[in-house]
Amino acid sequence: MEYFLTEPQKTIRDLAKKIAEERVLPVRAELDEKEEFPWAIMKDLAEADMFRVFIPEAYEGLGGGCLELVLVVEQLSRVCSAIAVSYAASALGTFILLEFGTEAQKQKYLPQVASGKRLSAFALTEPTAGSDASGIKATAETVEGGYLLNGTKQFITNGGEAELYTVIALTDKTRGARGASAILVEKDTPGFTFGKKEKKMGIRASATRELVFKNCLVPAENLLGREGAGFLMTMKLLDRSRPGIGAQALGVAQGALEAAFDYTKQRIQFGHALIAQPVVMDIIAEMAIQVEAARALVYAAARTADSGVKSFTEDSAMAKVFASDVAMKVTTDAVQICGGAGYMRDYPLEKMMRDAKITQIYEGSNQVLRNAIALEVRKRKARRE
Repeated sequence: MEYFLTEPQKTIRDLAKKIAEERVLPVRAELDEKEEFPWAIMKDLAEADMFRVFIPEAYEGLGGGCLELVLVVEQLSRVCSAIAVSYAASALGTFILLEFGTEAQKQKYLPQVASGKRLSAFALTEPTAGSDASGIKATAETVEGGYLLNGTKQFITNGGEAELYTVIALTDKTRGARGASAILVEKDTPGFTFGKKEKKMGIRASATRELVFKNCLVPAENLLGREGAGFLMTMKLLDRSRPGIGAQALGVAQGALEAAFDYTKQRIQFGHALIAQPVVMDIIAEMAIQVEAARALVYAAARTADSGVKSFTEDSAMAKVFASDVAMKVTTDAVQICGGAGYMRDYPLEKMMRDAKITQIYEGSNQVLRNAIALEVRKRKARRE
């Protein structure tokens, strides 16, 4: 379908596709098997200015937004979503800084992120706080010289690899979620260490680690926004970032569709190519319909995020939920119609199926997001009445 992308957007998309096919494809199986962080690919992306696409020109970026980020993530995910999420997580760790940081904070950190010299990460999840983001326990006590951080963050993408972390911690424990604040923490800060690197079902080449803070002193000027605004800022951040998860899911689904089509076209069964069987044709057609519907929704949500409207919770949640469900269904169907070959590691489909699952879980599980969508529908109906 025609999505009326601008020429710069088409250039970004095509360049991301070229990197995925020429640099990622030859190493994706090895990186997955070794569970090795793709630093060489991150360098390639940096040299191609891919980290600049979501950074304003004032801070050495290209001035793009959510849609440009989505285009890159989709193309990378067609080949390897672990590499795509390693790239996208740096944007996630930067979005709060972009929207709520002071000019001094932006001038200090954004050019480093734009150049790819520093990866970023966002730290919210804890052993007791996942979908219920208000359940965080990590604290940031006000002391002379800044904030003293204590606590643990869990399942943090780019953990241990990123140089800059946006950490959500309680500056006022008596106020619950309203006492949470966002604080920038640099990797080499004393008292900040890393726990185990998680061994995952999918996206194995991405780094997922525990962050540990023990009397970690952070300068007062590293506070983002105002004290107590961290939870509200997090909700706005996730609204903006969820189209990126939708793009990750979309890319996986597109890659699985292409791999299944190529295999069934050359596989002979009962004297004909497998794709000539009516039941396989029907499945391929349904996969194609679902992928294109997901793309339309993800691109629309990204454009809404870039439009400047104040609230787009429903749009971004719908895009993430629908695309991730499509990714799981398409990869499952692709494995099924390719039979034993689909199940083998010699083919990419078993990896794609493993990688697809996480998109239904992180940045808000699909069950929780369906509740959020229903609440938005109810609010809209109440306003009309």
